[in-house]
Amino acid sequence: QVQLVESGGGLVHPGGSLRLSCAASGSIFRLTAMGWYRQAPGKQRELVAEMTNGGNTNYADSVKGRFTISRDRAKNTVYLQMNVLKPEDTAVYYCSARPTMGNIYWGQGTQVTVSS
Repeated sequence: QVQLVESGGGLVHPGGSLRLSCAASGSIFRLTAMGWYRQAPGKQRELVAEMTNGGNTNYADSVKGRFTISRDRAKNTVYLQMNVLKPEDTAVYYCSARPTMGNIYWGQGTQVTVSS
């Protein structure tokens, strides 16, 4: 099992920045990638960004150039730096951990609200 604990959400004005953090514990050796998804009201959960153990990254088109994912392997932590935030970025953000086999592990979610 893998446990994920997120922090860093909140309310920010359009154009502002936030950084999300997610600390993983448990069977870390089983993971091949960590990342972030989000789910806005009435919409499906969607990938925001993911980074593999090898450092390869994948971003949603809507966040390219504004969001940056990074990992501190020593701390088993993944970060999402979000800049130039827009109202359409408002959602619950979920940390994800992808194992070599089986289903993705999820964090509890953290609310990000972009509003003036």
